[in-house]
Amino acid sequence: MSQILISPYSLLNDTVRRHRPSHVLTLMVEPHVETPESILPGRHLRLSVHDITEAEEGSVVPDQNHIAALLGFAQSWDRTAPFLVHCWAGISRSTAGAYIVLCDLHGPGHEAAIARALRLRAPHARPNRLMIRYADALLSREGRMIAAVDALGPARPAWEGELVELPLTLEEL
Repeated sequence: MSQILISPYSLLNDTVRRHRPSHVLTLMVEPHVETPESILPGRHLRLSVHDITEAEEGSVVPDQNHIAALLGFAQSWDRTAPFLVHCWAGISRSTAGAYIVLCDLHGPGHEAAIARALRLRAPHARPNRLMIRYADALLSREGRMIAAVDALGPARPAWEGELVELPLTLEEL
């Protein structure tokens, strides 16, 4: 069954071994993440961004080009095997990435339902708002993506997320 997986960095190798994704999206600056052996090189996208929502000296703030690259990469996924998104903690950048991919996959009008499903399956999720704002603009969602994430309220406190498995169909979400 194809799905989107969200993982912290600490579970990356185990998740790749157990779930055998075809695509891996890495959303972190350090450490440099090597492409897992079972992943074809063109199916691993590294976006070196920090988990911030405004510019800070010495940090890489997510920008529109990062999100455009994320969307293009996800659109190359044929959905025959899982798509893995990970960051350092599996809480902010990776949950934003998964939300963006699902919103693009399902098209306009499903933003709130996808956000609620994400929170249900990942109570610790705090999607990076800047990443969501850029995706909202690129996907012409007129503020619905960021409004849906804002409507979730506070996440369950966590230092690190656990593996999250998100089905692709709206009925299963």
